[in-house]
Amino acid sequence: MAYETILVEREGAIALVVLNRPKVLNALNLLMIRELRAAFAELEADGAVRAVVLTGAGEKAFGAGADIGELGSLPNAVAAVALVHEGQGLTLFIERMRTPVIAAVNGFALGGGCELAMGCDIRIASEKARFGQPEVTLGLLPGYGGTQRTARLLGRGMAMYLCLSGELIDAREAHRIGLVEFVVAPEALLDEAKRIATTIASRAPLAVSAAKRAIDDGAGLPLAAALEIEALHFGTLVGTKDFSEGTKAFLEKRAADFQGR
Repeated sequence: MAYETILVEREGAIALVVLNRPKVLNALNLLMIRELRAAFAELEADGAVRAVVLTGAGEKAFGAGADIGELGSLPNAVAAVALVHEGQGLTLFIERMRTPVIAAVNGFALGGGCELAMGCDIRIASEKARFGQPEVTLGLLPGYGGTQRTARLLGRGMAMYLCLSGELIDAREAHRIGLVEFVVAPEALLDEAKRIATTIASRAPLAVSAAKRAIDDGAGLPLAAALEIEALHFGTLVGTKDFSEGTKAFLEKRAADFQGR
C-alpha cells in the first residue's frame, strides 16, 4: 500500500515504519494517524514480520506532537474527542499487537510523538533526543494516552511533572526515569534498533507474543492473579511445535528453526 505521510520497508523478518513529514518535524495529523493504524494492521497480519522498528524521517524529530494547525481548526468538543479517540486507538493498537514494536527516537518526541513512543514496547533514544508533554502550553492536556502511560511507566509524581509543567527532558534524563531503555549515539540509533529487532525476530514468535501479553495483561493485577496469567501462557506454549523445536535444537547444540506454530 502507498502512503502519503509514512514509509514502510521490510527487511527480512523485521519492518521499518518511518514518520515522513520532516518539513513539519513529523507532526501527527489525522491522515498520519490513520495511515499508521493501517500500516501496523497490515504488518500485524503478515506472519513473516516478527518485529517492527518505528522512527522519524530527518535528524530533528521522531514526532514533534500533533499538527497544531489541525488542532486549531477543530470546530467543537465533539470533533476534539473524535480526534483524540483516533490517536488513542492507534497507541492502543500498537500496544496490543502480537508483534513487538521498537521506537527509535531520533530527535524531538513531544506531545503525540512522545505518546506514540510510549505505546511501543521498547524505546531507544539518540543522545540528541528530547521528550516532553507540552500540551499545557497550548491550553490542552495530553490526549493520546500521555496522562495515563506516563503514570504507569514513570509513577504519579513524574507524570505530574511532565504533564503539568510541559517542560522538556533530554535523553539521559529520559533514561534515568525509565522513559527509554537505551541511549546511543545518533549514528548508531537505527542500527541498534534493528539489531534488537533482529534478535527478537530470531526467537520463537509464539513465545515472544505470549511474553508480551503476559507482561501487559498482568501489569495492573495483583501478583497472584498475574502469576496465573503467566502460568497459563507457559502451559499453552508447551504444546507448540516451536517448543519442541527449541528444546530439540538446544539438546542438539544447533540454532532453532522456529515456524510460529
